[in-house]
Amino acid sequence: MEKKIISTDKAPAAIGPYSQAVKAGDIIYTSGMIPVVPQTGEIVEGVEAQARQVLTNVRSLLEASGSSMDKVIKTTVFIKDMNDFAKINAIYAEFFEEGSYPARSCVEVARLPKDVLMEMEAIALA
Repeated sequence: MEKKIISTDKAPAAIGPYSQAVKAGDIIYTSGMIPVVPQTGEIVEGVEAQARQVLTNVRSLLEASGSSMDKVIKTTVFIKDMNDFAKINAIYAEFFEEGSYPARSCVEVARLPKDVLMEMEAIALA
């Protein structure tokens, strides 16, 4: 099985010793995406705006790897406050087709990089 590193300027750059995404065979694994606007490096404000930016970043990364949101099979969502779950969930639903949602885990965490409110990683078919 061949391993291919995926990199694009349409998603936040890696800020450590990791890749934005890795393609292994017919599966793409993204690193956790946070709500950074790739063109400016700025973090958007507010939980709904952060959720939308995170999902946009994931979509951009998948598209750069030759995949798409409809090929996502599993996501893991990390949120700072479980009280924001409904707001995040509403934005999340905008990015996936009803009836073919991916499997998902969602966990509340004490702290995320750059003190953002949400981070998400995805596994998708190529």
